[in-house]
Amino acid sequence: MPSIACISSVPAPGNPAELRDRARGALLGLAVGDALGAPAENMKPSEIRARWGRITGFVTDNPAGTDDTEYAIFSGLLLARHGSALTPAHVETAWHEWIADRSEGPFRGAGFSERGTLENLRRGLAAPISAQHRHAWSDGLAMRAAPFGVFAAGRPAEAARLVAIDGSVSHDGEGIYGGQAVAAGVAAAMAGAPTIAVVASALAVVPDDSWTARSLRRAVAVAHRGERAVRSAVVIGGYPWTDLAPEAVALAFGAYAAADGDFVQAVLTAVNMGRDADTTAAVAGALAGATQGVSAIPTEWAAAIGPARGSCLPSMAGHHVLDVAELLVSGEDGKWRTGGFVPGETPTPAEGVRR
Repeated sequence: MPSIACISSVPAPGNPAELRDRARGALLGLAVGDALGAPAENMKPSEIRARWGRITGFVTDNPAGTDDTEYAIFSGLLLARHGSALTPAHVETAWHEWIADRSEGPFRGAGFSERGTLENLRRGLAAPISAQHRHAWSDGLAMRAAPFGVFAAGRPAEAARLVAIDGSVSHDGEGIYGGQAVAAGVAAAMAGAPTIAVVASALAVVPDDSWTARSLRRAVAVAHRGERAVRSAVVIGGYPWTDLAPEAVALAFGAYAAADGDFVQAVLTAVNMGRDADTTAAVAGALAGATQGVSAIPTEWAAAIGPARGSCLPSMAGHHVLDVAELLVSGEDGKWRTGGFVPGETPTPAEGVRR
């Protein structure tokens, strides 16, 4: 890859048909990456090889998205409801309405950052105090950031602004930066930016001296040497948890850069590096899906993705990522041209979207 310092600006977004194709690619790519990576979560590459060899497709009989997909749907529906007028109060209300004040699924709110957020919200704490828990640096915002890039196609700074509002309820510091990098990268990819410009757009919205930026630069610098080099450059050896946002986001962008935006190679590279493999593959899938469009996703992978099961968030059961993609590109600021969505109501899956 050429130097990040020598990049072209993000191009203008394409025509409506192209944007719709990229939106579908981004969110279906997220769900596919999530489902492919889930069995390898928290594993080392050596453990993956010992069990499956190199993963080249689904390794379970009934693949499905995890909390990554369901939280991305949650944030996508929230964004569809409020658009650019989104506020922390809107986000907090949605967390109560769709998660905290309902019965939880088997995942019990998902990861550490989500658990900490839910406990704080149930104690009556409001944003940003609700994000003051021990895992505010996690990749829980990064995993749900892609819808903001879809919505703000060609506007990385706006995508970063909006995802930070979403994250104010649950994350702080590096956790916010990770979400901003992903949202900005997807926004650039949605406009057809080359791989190097997608990476530069992500770096442009986070502090240069942040852990996220340093890790991302290290990953991309060695991406041409393959997944082992990317992993060695950013993984925190000996640390027991795999959900560090600076690490997971860097692994995802490293996989995307190593594949030069190719969907299949980006996702499989992320999966086979292990660690938080469902999240890294979901982010790599969103970036590459936005870059190449939905047709780049193998048919058999796409066909395995159905409506969310509500395993983590029961309120998201029945929603499909493609329906969310349709909502996010069919209008702006809560005024949609199709689908019958009325601001203030929870969107329901649109008829005829998944075709």
